[in-house]
Amino acid sequence: MKNILIVDGYNIIGAWPELREMKEYDLSQARDRLVEYMAEYQGYTGYRVIVVFDAYYVQGTTRKYNNYKVDVLFTRENETADERIEKLAIELNNLKTQIYVATSDYIEQWAIFGQGALRKSARELLTETLSIQHRIEKRVQKTRDKSPASKIPLSEEVAEIFEKWRRGER
Repeated sequence: MKNILIVDGYNIIGAWPELREMKEYDLSQARDRLVEYMAEYQGYTGYRVIVVFDAYYVQGTTRKYNNYKVDVLFTRENETADERIEKLAIELNNLKTQIYVATSDYIEQWAIFGQGALRKSARELLTETLSIQHRIEKRVQKTRDKSPASKIPLSEEVAEIFEKWRRGER
């Protein structure tokens, strides 16, 4: 079965302490950081992740882009993230797919239940994300401890380029 996680972007930003604080001085940075977290989540769990943001904060027409292999959508100007999430849940739902929606919006949770989707609260997603980060860090440390030192010393800049390639950035 294929799993898809649809994330209500601004709802999660407003619920996670680090992102909530970050949005006070740089909303764009908070959005980018959420997408980074979701890229790690996607890479670790194998879920397809779609993050939906209201156009209310970003004026213009519908935009869609792929960042770190995570689908990022901005709604149309008169469309809410909730409406777009409900449409996505209907479009993507089938027998071979389980849809999860990450939001702490109580009304939205009930609406997505009606579409056959399951919910993850902002707190649940944060707990999972932090747990995944911890597991990744343990794996990296274990690998570093086991593997011999590189025969070719890498500068920090080159190591950063390799890390971006690993994450699918260009």
